[in-house]
Amino acid sequence: MPTSDEMTIDERRKYVKLMAERYRKAKRRERSELLSEMEQVSKLHRKHLIRLLNGESLERKKRSTPRSRTYGVEVEQVVLRVWESLDYICAERLTPSLARMAKHLASFGSLVLTAEVESQLATISPATVERMLRKNRARKARLPRKGPHRANQVTKGFPGIQLIQATSKPIWCITGERAHQESMAIPCS
Repeated sequence: MPTSDEMTIDERRKYVKLMAERYRKAKRRERSELLSEMEQVSKLHRKHLIRLLNGESLERKKRSTPRSRTYGVEVEQVVLRVWESLDYICAERLTPSLARMAKHLASFGSLVLTAEVESQLATISPATVERMLRKNRARKARLPRKGPHRANQVTKGFPGIQLIQATSKPIWCITGERAHQESMAIPCS
């Protein structure tokens, strides 16, 4: 991510587009001076600037062939199973424990773990895990996580659930036949 004094890729291209007309009209010595100036301002290499300015277009091109998939379907299935077993935590917290948790689940027969998948789990990045989870996150129905007032909306009317206010954090307890919120601490029975 560029700092405040660095140019972004789009800003560099815009600057090179502005300088392209002057570069084409200039003589050899002036071109050299313009290249030196553009090199200082844009922080691009001189040869790269020459290729951009002498090329067909200054527009950025999309990749002509899509990248091949680095991690297969097997890795994605293991990531999703571990994610589910860890209660749908974020990718940044999930990634460091992927390999260890996958071995643990494989020891119980919950998933099949090959040596290739295990080595890929050790090298996978949080960004890749986030992309895998993003596809499946919308399909999972979850309780809202915005505090007890939102949880009360979901559980209101369900028998056997009781909220206990022991400290600043509310505690749900399964007791009785109706759901209600207590302001003082009572033990779950």
